[in-house]
Amino acid sequence: MRIGAVAKATGCTPRALRHYEEHGLIASARAANGYREYDDAVVTRVRNIRHLIDAGLTLDDVRVFLPCLDGDVASAPPSAAGLRVGRERLAVLDARIAAQVAVRDRLAAALQAATPPPPPPPSPPPRVR
Repeated sequence: MRIGAVAKATGCTPRALRHYEEHGLIASARAANGYREYDDAVVTRVRNIRHLIDAGLTLDDVRVFLPCLDGDVASAPPSAAGLRVGRERLAVLDARIAAQVAVRDRLAAALQAATPPPPPPPSPPPRVR
């Protein structure tokens, strides 16, 4: 399969496929004209890579799953290494979220401090007797 056919079958861009190849997650052969040629099985592999990335893993994290990328990653029982990587990535995400919440809270406090108080409501008109 050429790169365009793999891209269409997986919903990935050709650029993403080349990126996965540069990171050693997929492989291609070169045709006589220099075009990349992929085995049909790469479609499953790319879909699994996308599944793991969509779950929040990085390409370096996905490398741990190389032995099982050609199967059904989504429904396979998790390995100890896969669970470890997932937990480590979750801890990184939790730390980033906590840092962003702290930044948000500081910004909200600064805006609150910089906002002048609202003017007092107008006095009611005097009553005529």
